[in-house]
Amino acid sequence: MSKNNEEQQLSAPTLADIQEAATALSGIATYTPLMENTEVNVRLGGRLLIKAENTQRTGAFKIRGAYNRIRQLDADAKKRGVIAYSSGNHGQAVALAASLVGTSAMIVMPNDASALKMDRIRQFGGDVVTYDRAAELGDDAARRMRDATHRVMVPPSEDRRVMAGAGTVPFELYHQAVASDATLDAVLVPCGGGGLTAVSAIVMAALSPTTQVYATEPALFDDTCRSLLAGKRLSNPTGRKTICDAIMTPTPGKTTFSINKALLAGGLSVSDNAVCMAMKCAFDDYKSVVEPGAAVGLAAVLNGKIDIRGKTIAVILTGGNVDTTKYCSALHQAENLIQNQE
Repeated sequence: MSKNNEEQQLSAPTLADIQEAATALSGIATYTPLMENTEVNVRLGGRLLIKAENTQRTGAFKIRGAYNRIRQLDADAKKRGVIAYSSGNHGQAVALAASLVGTSAMIVMPNDASALKMDRIRQFGGDVVTYDRAAELGDDAARRMRDATHRVMVPPSEDRRVMAGAGTVPFELYHQAVASDATLDAVLVPCGGGGLTAVSAIVMAALSPTTQVYATEPALFDDTCRSLLAGKRLSNPTGRKTICDAIMTPTPGKTTFSINKALLAGGLSVSDNAVCMAMKCAFDDYKSVVEPGAAVGLAAVLNGKIDIRGKTIAVILTGGNVDTTKYCSALHQAENLIQNQE
């Protein structure tokens, strides 16, 4: 790895980087809506704004970072192609971005990843190679295959250019909130590797310094929450499962955690049951299909993990790539929980 590329990977993006990415992504990424439901606001006693990245191209916010990185490849790198590890959303984005830029993509996925996401990666022109999540970490598998193929790694978050692209989500959110005459008290971000969380904190620190930013995670994969409390990176125990497969990361990223440790207000975690309820709320009240990992921020608000009364809180719905069986199962689980409460 060249010194310049290493610096690009290991340094935090600036607001100027994010603004440049926003210009580059014009016509590539969708400018997604900021949704609001008056009846929900009345029930909650506050104002809830929802950034609908589930309506984004490829069904998740990841195209923003993937394209912003891959568009900056030099001619030699384009010939070699790119490689990425992903449970699905990042992989789809890399495959599509590679095809748009004119290069090839190999996506390294856990063998238990969604078949729907694997199929979509292939539809976007990517080659899928699987590994055993129980025996090997995704980044280790991807590095092994990168060394064998000499492709350029496009990590899901640990790269300044990827994070700058992702930063266009909170950048848009901020300007949409201003246009809606909303002063943001807090922004809740689904957190896997921590890249979107980190750039959300960077954007809000620059443009709206009174806005608090929280990482939100599944209760059994709360590595960032626990790491923030400990002041150092902690890993999740092996062998755990959650329906939030998109954010089942083992450990916070080095660069992303250094940013999050400095800028975040804290971390929030929610149960899988709370996620199912949030998915049902998104469907019923916002007519929106959301995948489990993308619903953790909404779940935190609905489950009282943060007090919204008299406040304005925004949550980012990061994606909507969920297969029919899993989605229906989550909605049925939510309905059963409601019936048991009555």
